Amino acid sequence: MQTVGDFILERLSDWGIQRVFGYPGDGINGLMGAMGRAAERFDYVRVRHEEMAAFMACGHAKFTGRIGVCLATSGPGAIHLLNGLYDARLDHMPVLAIVGQQARAALGSDYQQEVDLQALFKDVANYAQTVTTPAQVRHVLDRAIRIAQAERAVTVVIVPHDLQLMPAVPSPPRKHGNVYSGVGLALPHPQPTAMELERAASVINASERVAILVGAGALDASTEVRQLAERLDAGVAKALLGKTVLPDDLPYVTGPIGLLGSKPSWRLMNGCDTLLMIGTTFPYSEFLPPDGQARAVQIDIAPRNMSLRYPAEVNLVGDAAQTIRRLLPLLSEKRNADWRERIEVDVRKWWRLLEGRAMAPASPINPQRVFWELSDCLPDRAIVCGDCGSHTGWFARDVKLREGMLASLSGGLATMGGGVPYAIAAKMAWPDRPVLAIVGDGAMQMNGNAELVTVKQYWRRWSDPRFVVLVVSNRDLNQVTWEQRALAGDPKFDAAQDVEPFPYARYAELLGFRGLRVDRPEQITDAWRQAFAADCPVVIEAETDPNVPPLPPHVNWQQAREYLAALAGPDSDRGPVARQTVRQVLAGLFGAED
Repeated sequence: MQTVGDFILERLSDWGIQRVFGYPGDGINGLMGAMGRAAERFDYVRVRHEEMAAFMACGHAKFTGRIGVCLATSGPGAIHLLNGLYDARLDHMPVLAIVGQQARAALGSDYQQEVDLQALFKDVANYAQTVTTPAQVRHVLDRAIRIAQAERAVTVVIVPHDLQLMPAVPSPPRKHGNVYSGVGLALPHPQPTAMELERAASVINASERVAILVGAGALDASTEVRQLAERLDAGVAKALLGKTVLPDDLPYVTGPIGLLGSKPSWRLMNGCDTLLMIGTTFPYSEFLPPDGQARAVQIDIAPRNMSLRYPAEVNLVGDAAQTIRRLLPLLSEKRNADWRERIEVDVRKWWRLLEGRAMAPASPINPQRVFWELSDCLPDRAIVCGDCGSHTGWFARDVKLREGMLASLSGGLATMGGGVPYAIAAKMAWPDRPVLAIVGDGAMQMNGNAELVTVKQYWRRWSDPRFVVLVVSNRDLNQVTWEQRALAGDPKFDAAQDVEPFPYARYAELLGFRGLRVDRPEQITDAWRQAFAADCPVVIEAETDPNVPPLPPHVNWQQAREYLAALAGPDSDRGPVARQTVRQVLAGLFGAED
């Protein structure tokens, strides 16, 4: 007899889904029994915590472009999924969550582990439905998958555990109230009209100083963005999720933008007369041109994103690559040598400034140097997975990613804890590519250490064993510490911010990996080279100085005032912070001469 659980997995196979990230529980016993019977069809990845299953499903979607699927039990298991599902929602990733529920007869009785899952998932999911009869399973599952992929959204299918064991109904009876559904994506293909393209071209052709800002929506349009920038003599700034749209070694790529951004991107935005935004919902409008300074054209697949951060004169709704290809023949080739030369000079100065900052002394290691020396050691086709913390800024600024590399992290939600699960998902999807996770010690203790056990379980199946985890160990929840100083004028609150010391490298060795502890700057490059030459997973424990300030590209008077007020208070690191601030400022003054 085929059960509902068997049919659900069969239907997933019909949709081409081969990998499921999950954690078992009695609320999904029927599904787990079916998974055992379908083991040859699925790569079931058992995580240490349901939140990690949702993170991995999101990472799978980011690195493959295909729907990610996670599976969790009822009650607490379903609740645990939420953070990872919100990560997918805010970064517009297609993820399907299949969750258990208590028996239908018990619902409404405050039964053990009974949670109103429809209400729980109402905000995070574009579609959330509880299946109540076997005949309903087919169309609910089909619709959830189709909506997730077409709308790049989260969907949830809730399956009571008594229903999972009932006989399946692959084809519902032909009677009133039943519906039939089919397998097959129905993807939207919006395109701007010829008139809209001509309007956009007229705005751009009338410009003299063009700035381009790209985000994750331009990741599949690298060739087209490059052609556009070179035709327009434009500079290109990159939102964090768009870091791999163009390689960082191009002379007109100004790098990241925002609080984690670069001076060239700041100057690009403040000097342009026209802004072309492609596939981005970059949130910080204060780093875009002043309101009214620039005319703007926006390209995005979603109409709801138009004029969201900056008023666009022309909105082009469509796929980035296709839209740019249609726009290019309408654009006049610009030869603004002064504008382009200014951009390239700014970029050259910036890289020298970063090198000067990275090489400034610190105790024991300057964190910027760890990232600066990574660039030359990254293998071709590497996939880099970041986490959330002060190290995110060093990754955004100091690491030069080359063509053919992939990179991502939690963007819209900016949540801690995504680095290691993203890396595991990347490695499962691309077992022949080297993968690097960049994680702070706070996030590593939050969940990264546990998920290394997942790596232990699966790494021997990978054709390329290179899986490297960099733990930036500064014994401080560093990003929040700096935000308290610079944004609120408060000194460091040690009881909240200190991170307990932990032997990450030794822990890696206990798991059968290689552990490298780096506490002197001359060890950095050799550690990177050893890690990417190893025949097993590697954890690099880098002991870095928490007092090196993550200076924004532009410091306003209020930030400076709050920062000085914090240092005037009872900050336990006041002296080292002041010394490192002076060193970084001096590196900027003397390390960027043209």
